[in-house]
Amino acid sequence: MPVEITWWGHAACTVEDSGVRVLTDPLFARRLAHLRRRRGALPPPEAARADVAVVSHLHADHLHLPSLARLAPGTRLVVPRGARQAVPQLGRLAAVRSLTVTEVVPGDEVGVGPGVTVRAVSARHDGRRLPFGPHLAPALGYVVEGTRRTYFAGDTGLFASMAEEVGPVDVALLPVGGWGPYLGPGHLDAGRAARALASLAPAAAVPVHYGTYWPIGLDAVRPHEFHAPGEEFLRHAGRLAPKVAVRVPRHGDRVRLP
Repeated sequence: MPVEITWWGHAACTVEDSGVRVLTDPLFARRLAHLRRRRGALPPPEAARADVAVVSHLHADHLHLPSLARLAPGTRLVVPRGARQAVPQLGRLAAVRSLTVTEVVPGDEVGVGPGVTVRAVSARHDGRRLPFGPHLAPALGYVVEGTRRTYFAGDTGLFASMAEEVGPVDVALLPVGGWGPYLGPGHLDAGRAARALASLAPAAAVPVHYGTYWPIGLDAVRPHEFHAPGEEFLRHAGRLAPKVAVRVPRHGDRVRLP
């Protein structure tokens, strides 16, 4: 059975494997602080339907409380260990919405359905809730293991032990951009993501985390950083990892991967 990926925009994806729906970093807002959604319609209600939602780190564009509030009661929520301490509103939201919260660190596995597990893996990213807040929780990636192994990288920089720590995967969802004209440390651009792809060597890949949100008033500042990363990743991947089937979906597209 193939895995199906739906990209809702930014880092939000639904991974469907063996009848289990895993939602990554849900962000369904039209506007977040100084960011506005510039491309793609707001995801429909079905985007919030999941057996489990995973959160890679505590930045507000990844751990977005209003979007998590759209999850159905009883949904399992997997977050980095320390998230409830760092974001007290998360615990209150989970109680009100009857969400089952599981905190994890790299190496932990969570069973989410018949034959499907979610395994936390390392990321290289400053995942604090506030830019100058304390480090209370690690930034993570996740591997959804069912009939296929699907790696969701979250936000991460390139690091030498990535392939070793992630392990063999069939599908890679890799960030290739961001939400502003310049990427800070701890991020992948299209070129570095292609280098990561060459190291991971999956059968298929999907670029994410680009072309959705942009700072208000900066539309004319380095617009290629908004529009181009997906196609740039496709081009770099063709050179560095030519055996990998790269799919570049539009917002809301569902793609089947081998």
